[in-house]
Amino acid sequence: MRRLVGIWLLVTAMVMGGALPPQLVGENEVTMQWCAQAKSKKKSKKKKNKSRKSRKSKANIASKPAASPLVSVPTIGKTSTVVPQQNANALLGVTIPKGVSNQVLNYQTIRVNYNPSLRIPNCVAYELTATMVSMADAPGHENRKNYNYARDNSVKTCPENWEYRGSGYSRGHMAPAMDMRWDKTAMAQCFYMTNMCPQDTKLNNDHWRVLEEKVHRWAKRDKRLMVYTGPIMGKHPQMIGKNKQNIAVPDAFFKIVYAPEQGRSIAFIYDNKPCPGNISKYAVTVAEVERRTGLKFSSAMPKNQCKVEEWL
Repeated sequence: MRRLVGIWLLVTAMVMGGALPPQLVGENEVTMQWCAQAKSKKKSKKKKNKSRKSRKSKANIASKPAASPLVSVPTIGKTSTVVPQQNANALLGVTIPKGVSNQVLNYQTIRVNYNPSLRIPNCVAYELTATMVSMADAPGHENRKNYNYARDNSVKTCPENWEYRGSGYSRGHMAPAMDMRWDKTAMAQCFYMTNMCPQDTKLNNDHWRVLEEKVHRWAKRDKRLMVYTGPIMGKHPQMIGKNKQNIAVPDAFFKIVYAPEQGRSIAFIYDNKPCPGNISKYAVTVAEVERRTGLKFSSAMPKNQCKVEEWL
């Protein structure tokens, strides 16, 4: 009878999914073995379920695509657009003549071919898109009053801001601040002294600025432009700076504008002095700039065009 009771209790425990404490079963050896087997089966079942859940969880994780890296998106007003780093464009490449000192500086938007000996750029190139212009002109764009001329400490021979003082020349931007107002970093970097040349103040404030404004509008119209700007040096340039002997003053300045989609290009040369008159007066071919500077620009652009009417 005692044995039957023990078996009945064991069956009840198995049905209920539990295990009986030994004292209720008694010392019957068979009952004790059955209890142990019941516990073992329950534990084994739990382990299997846990293992199955673990494999399923790992499979789900493995099947999920890796998260894309976040991209910093410049936002001005209600405009939010991804603008890639522009200076990587192959069209911005410029070949510098042999024997001319040159150091390539790849900033976020502009590529500066800097001359450590003359302490001014040989050429500054950048891509200007309609998107960038729209952002630069939008309410809340970066204000140049919030930026100061600064030395690029990574460039050993970069001039200090104060070295232009009392020289009679302005710190002339080669890549203008007007085109960089769309982004804080682009704006700050265009104020590096590596982007400056000693420029006649009246030229800088008047007709050179007018040309920059036109290029700004052309980019909005043509969707995408490549812009190249730099000095044209004389054989014995005037020098300014510390002891008035280490920053070269250009004789003139060039600006090349290339519209890849439209397949047209044009260039302008202004002497480093007041240059009154319409920009048509100063229009030349890219070939003429190459002849006067020794620089070589992308073979993709037309070198002998000078059709101002196609731009105005």
